[in-house]
Amino acid sequence: MAQGLIEVERKFLPGPGTEERLQELGGTLEHRVTFRDTYYDTPELSLMQADHWLRRREDSGWELKCPGAAGVLGHHTEYKELTAEPTIVAQLCKVLGADGLGAGDVAAVLCPLGLQEVASFVTKRSAWKLVLLGTDEEEPQLRVDLDTADFGYAVGEVEALVHEEAEVPAALEKIHRLSSMLGVPAQETAPAKLIVYLQRFRPQDYQRLLEVNSSKQRPQGTEDPDNCLG
Repeated sequence: MAQGLIEVERKFLPGPGTEERLQELGGTLEHRVTFRDTYYDTPELSLMQADHWLRRREDSGWELKCPGAAGVLGHHTEYKELTAEPTIVAQLCKVLGADGLGAGDVAAVLCPLGLQEVASFVTKRSAWKLVLLGTDEEEPQLRVDLDTADFGYAVGEVEALVHEEAEVPAALEKIHRLSSMLGVPAQETAPAKLIVYLQRFRPQDYQRLLEVNSSKQRPQGTEDPDNCLG
């Protein structure tokens, strides 16, 4: 993924007929893949509290999701995705208040920054792409990922990638249109895999996120745990 792209997404609970409905709408199955994601944070979950989410995807590399525009409302999220390691390191140092670590590899700064593994799980994904009828075929396609984690939780995600904040409203309109076509109730929210993992296996950490943010606007992944990263 190119640096600087903004990911706008909405999560939903897929049903047994979701893939058939995607086919009816002209969707194309890109691939089915299995991968492991490992998430890192400080013991105090300093990154998550700041709505930053650091993960390493097996055979894919590091990614840091950072919050998008302030004031995002509704059942969607908006994140900037950083994948270049020097950029990730610089942002980690900024969020954690660390200076002088340079711009090396992410793995090299885990210990100096006090980062450790907080979650690791395997996901089976079917990835779809489609263009909504009535839109310009040259417009970026919407992506729909249908995931099942190895701890028994299934979640879907409708996603659009844009380059500028000005493009977000149009992307949201398309996401909501497709969600409606898939039969997703307008007010439905669905927890992200990581949030469900914390709820089930690290309840104290999950509770920490809720408590720390109870007196302020919570990060997108905690106030509406349904709307967090994938």
